[in-house]
Amino acid sequence: MAAASEKITLATLQERKRSGTKITMLTAYDACFAEIAEAAGIDSLLVGDSVAMTVQGLDSTLPVTMDEMVYHTRLVARVAKRALVIGDMPFLSFQVSPEEAVKNAGRFLKVGGAAAVKLEGGARVARQIAAIAAADIPVVAHIGLTPQSVHKLGGFKVQRDEERLLADARAVEEAGAGLLVLEAMPSPIAARITKELAIPTIGIGAGALCDGQVLVLHDALGLFERFRPKFVKRYAELRREALAALAQYREEVLAGKFPGPEQTYG
Repeated sequence: MAAASEKITLATLQERKRSGTKITMLTAYDACFAEIAEAAGIDSLLVGDSVAMTVQGLDSTLPVTMDEMVYHTRLVARVAKRALVIGDMPFLSFQVSPEEAVKNAGRFLKVGGAAAVKLEGGARVARQIAAIAAADIPVVAHIGLTPQSVHKLGGFKVQRDEERLLADARAVEEAGAGLLVLEAMPSPIAARITKELAIPTIGIGAGALCDGQVLVLHDALGLFERFRPKFVKRYAELRREALAALAQYREEVLAGKFPGPEQTYG
């Protein structure tokens, strides 16, 4: 297990699995929240394409671009001194060809400052994973509910095909993925995958028996209101607190109470 000041890598997280120590991961999209998450001791910061919904106000992750993802990754990597920073490869940045996948994965490291990349899909993207890993770029795979495939899946649905999920998990591990995100699947399936794979698993809506957990930051802090998946636990209600604070600010400005003497230069 890494010391508090030691930079975390995929190898660190793989050792966590062997030692039975749980892994913590959150999404982050900017320097402010990345610094807070790292100060809280979070092991890994995923610069997720969920930025499209949480920050950009879009209805899915599909429209976010490579340029936007690299930009947000750079903001997070700038302040993350210990946590593993993972850049999330957006829709059509890796599906076209292994060569295109390597080129875009490299941008996350070379320009964005990430230490690893994540891409969605199982056996169907094994060639891309193998090519990226062969370029010495650490790879995180993602199976189960894959939001970039929302139209093919017919919506944000729990994935229950155990044999397909297990085949996908084995395929990405064999291709060279060093970490695997399991999203929205029954806990017994996730537990079986976690037991049978040598690489760590990170659950989101996949039960407590994964090697670690990830949540979208805006869900965990109570900032995102449009919908709340079953697997989300809110550890704060920051939207409610921010709304009350800003309403008070407005009232004090209207009443002439702000700025007061303590906020005024003589």
